[in-house]
Amino acid sequence: METATFGGGCYWCTEAFFQRVSGVEKVESGYSGGTVPNPTIDQVYAGQTGHAEVTQIIFNPKQISYKELLEIFFTMHDPTTPNRQGNDVGDEYRSIIFYNSPAQQKTAQEMIDGFAAGLWGAPIVTELVPLEVFYSAGAGAQDFYNRNPEASYCQLVINPKIQKLRHKFANKLKPANY
Repeated sequence: METATFGGGCYWCTEAFFQRVSGVEKVESGYSGGTVPNPTIDQVYAGQTGHAEVTQIIFNPKQISYKELLEIFFTMHDPTTPNRQGNDVGDEYRSIIFYNSPAQQKTAQEMIDGFAAGLWGAPIVTELVPLEVFYSAGAGAQDFYNRNPEASYCQLVINPKIQKLRHKFANKLKPANY
């Protein structure tokens, strides 16, 4: 198993779509990239930590590659808007990739320069930094979409992303019953 850590706006969105990808064994919502150890959700949302909302993805590289995860990541969020995804505004919503090895760093930089730039046709603002520490957002923040599919945020924000995922990456998804 390998680990990927991405911040692409609200972690509930990225968690929901990566949970549906074949080869992904676990997705955990949390925080990284800031200066405050063990941040609380209130501290992060108040802009007091420097942390980004991230999802940590445990995946089987025999089933899906890091590069394929990056293709999904760059397709499913807007990497051209600094500190913003839709109505979510603040540095906690920045586009960021935390790499775990020189190989991940190289692949991510190639994807930023090539795939993402070609896909979006605008300057890519995604940060690329080594992973130092990942803090879980806690049990209450995990699996939000699957536990609350009727919540207005899920209906208005996450559902359209799930539909986009199904349309663009149907061949990379787990069986439809997920």
